[in-house]
Amino acid sequence: MTAYAATSDAFTSQAVSAKLITAENAVAPNASVLSAGISIALSDGWKTYWRSPGEVGLPPEIDWSGSTNLASAEMLWPAPTRFRAFGIENFGYAKQVTFPVRLILTDPGKPAVVKADVFLLVCSDVCVPQNLTLTLNLPAGTGIDRTAASEIAKWSAKVPSDGALSDLVAKAHFSDDKTLLTVAITGSADWPSIDIFPELDDSIAFGKPDIRAAPDGYSVWATFPIFGDGADPSKLALTMTTADTAVAFETVHIIASAPEAPFTKDKISAGFAARLWMLLIAFLGGLILNVMPCVLPVLSIKFTSALKMSGRPIAQTRLGFLASAAGTVSFMWALAAGVLVLQALGVSVGWGLQFQNAYFLIALILVLAVFTANLLGVFEFSLPQGLMTRLSRSRGHGYAGDFATGAFGAVMATPCSAPLLGTALAFALTGTTQDVVMIFTAMGIGLALPYLVVAARPKWISQLPQPGRWMIAVKATLGAMLFGTLVWLLWVLQAVSNLNVMTAIVAILTAILICIIWNNRVQSSLPVVVALIVASTSFALPMMLKKPAAAQTTDLNWVPFSRSDIPKHVSLGHRVVVDVTADWCLTCKANKILVLSREPVAGALAAPDIIAMQADWTRPDPAIQQFLESNGRFGIPFNVIYGPAAPEGIVLSEVLTEASVMNALSQAAKQP
Repeated sequence: MTAYAATSDAFTSQAVSAKLITAENAVAPNASVLSAGISIALSDGWKTYWRSPGEVGLPPEIDWSGSTNLASAEMLWPAPTRFRAFGIENFGYAKQVTFPVRLILTDPGKPAVVKADVFLLVCSDVCVPQNLTLTLNLPAGTGIDRTAASEIAKWSAKVPSDGALSDLVAKAHFSDDKTLLTVAITGSADWPSIDIFPELDDSIAFGKPDIRAAPDGYSVWATFPIFGDGADPSKLALTMTTADTAVAFETVHIIASAPEAPFTKDKISAGFAARLWMLLIAFLGGLILNVMPCVLPVLSIKFTSALKMSGRPIAQTRLGFLASAAGTVSFMWALAAGVLVLQALGVSVGWGLQFQNAYFLIALILVLAVFTANLLGVFEFSLPQGLMTRLSRSRGHGYAGDFATGAFGAVMATPCSAPLLGTALAFALTGTTQDVVMIFTAMGIGLALPYLVVAARPKWISQLPQPGRWMIAVKATLGAMLFGTLVWLLWVLQAVSNLNVMTAIVAILTAILICIIWNNRVQSSLPVVVALIVASTSFALPMMLKKPAAAQTTDLNWVPFSRSDIPKHVSLGHRVVVDVTADWCLTCKANKILVLSREPVAGALAAPDIIAMQADWTRPDPAIQQFLESNGRFGIPFNVIYGPAAPEGIVLSEVLTEASVMNALSQAAKQP
């Protein structure tokens, strides 16, 4: 591909056409610098990458070593645009781009042969690497190619300038945990439509930003999630390209504290019909929680409360169940308040995240151990005699205990996700304060509906047989159910922290149990429970301060989750199945046992063109949480299938079925 003009022969493929152009038809006497450009035209739907491609991709690479009379070549990068594929942020160009190049000659005024060996990655639903060679002979002489000169000048104007030469002030701050970059830019120019592209090195990428422009158009504030391999981004050189329809510039100034947003991004307030529909979805999601895999501990608590109220008068029974319902709804209100506080502090939140906290799990295990031991008849929990005397003289009927039972049942339901629940949570967590409160209230009412039904028909409890030996058997059964829940929580604890912490808790619980059985003269179990809490926390705290080892996938059929690998696999024609799971998510475990590990799904996942990825969210993982949020989800299970025919993914329901998985796998496959 050799030519004696200002334009080389064009390289042409189905996806891309490229040529090397120069503003000069020849090398003028004493000329030492030539203006060139690599002009690339992309077919519809195809794109190529900027020097910093984003989360995935590869930048263009040019080798000039085959040239003659060429000392160096400086390639310039026009400001890119942002495009999104597979839920991933990338930077580059679509349709057309010309990379300006400054050619420095070894011998000024002498003929030159400019040869560019170009590597170019172009992507649509698949990615195709292109290796092309562009050659241009420039004899000695004079002459300007005005068409080529205009093209080079047009794209040179889009190359960012040095912001330090203008009145722009850009400040950047890395969060303490190095997972967030905050940027504030001010200047005298009005930016009608601005985008910001931060760069560090190849090991670190930035996710979808939250960019907010001031009403006057002269200030911009943005935050970027940081994806990396553990390197400290604050130790690396940061470059920031800011571009809009009128100007592009590069500038950055690292500051010690995060700049505050002088303006807020208003959340969209939904209309009345949309809110009403979401309230119904939230109510049904909470109701369905009662029959999800986490039903075991929840129903145990609800049956226990029913047995406790079986001997009460009807009025007291009704008030007791209403108190339990109030406990359930109040816990949901507490969750809503916690969500709003964390959002105000800029913390990402999700459903069931408290089960990633070892302190919370230890407290829950201790409380559940007391419930279990009491139901199994190991001891009778009793308050100090003086307090019991005062309570007996009051007009209360133990409604505080009923309230606590309802709240505790709601706590035990939170590691589960149900159909419709994800939709309701996404609406709440991306909506207004009013939306958060209303959605969590509707969920709480749905979860508390069994209590409310019995409160409306308290005579149903009176239909139970009179207290007798049958209650011993029922209490033993319920105690066994809670014991199973206790074992599950211990297993989750060792996954969240480590085996030593779980062993310590088991040892302490066993020692306390032996002491209680041995010393049957203990009149009150309250000091024992207090001692148990203090001893367990003190014993486990030093071990919990150790950084736990990274969670590993134990199933040989699954590979660890890597968000950046998804488009790479799909570009090769593979289908990618992503399963976001956790040891504390009982719905996830049910999906695996009932669907993913059974034929025909298990056999399909073992196919050579299917990559099964498992994202273990047992412990906090910002990459997994950001992946969920980018898909509009705030809880698990979450399952999505990508493929050549489904580059943006097919999201499955929280409760998997054989038919839904197989149909999605078929839809994601590349069609003939």
